[in-house]
Amino acid sequence: MKSISNRGFTLVEALVALVILSIGLLGVAAMQLKALQGAHMGYQRALASIIAIDVQEFSWELLASTGTCPPDDDLTGWLGTDGDGWSGLLPSVENASSISGGPDTGCVYSVTLTWGDSRLADGESVGTFDYEFKLPSG
Repeated sequence: MKSISNRGFTLVEALVALVILSIGLLGVAAMQLKALQGAHMGYQRALASIIAIDVQEFSWELLASTGTCPPDDDLTGWLGTDGDGWSGLLPSVENASSISGGPDTGCVYSVTLTWGDSRLADGESVGTFDYEFKLPSG
């Protein structure tokens, strides 16, 4: 009698291959999620840079109109006066930010923007961006 050779896959082999494929696809999905989180954090840092430069440009406008370095109190309000304010684009940037400097410091200003994001994973801190600029003191 002739023996019958096994051809093809058995059901167990197919299920094992499916499990291995599923684990690989879950790994790819996790990498994609981390890539999206990294891109979003990069977006937030770029936006913080734009906000800090906007504060600098506003200080130049005040310098041109008054002829003296503006006090930091005049600049602090700028974070919330541009349209709906910057907080609509960068969550809680108004509440956790500071601008220091002015005529007392030789027209050197320091802008520190701090924002939070509910999408941050546990253990990740809030974003912080520090920016320093100097205006001519006359």
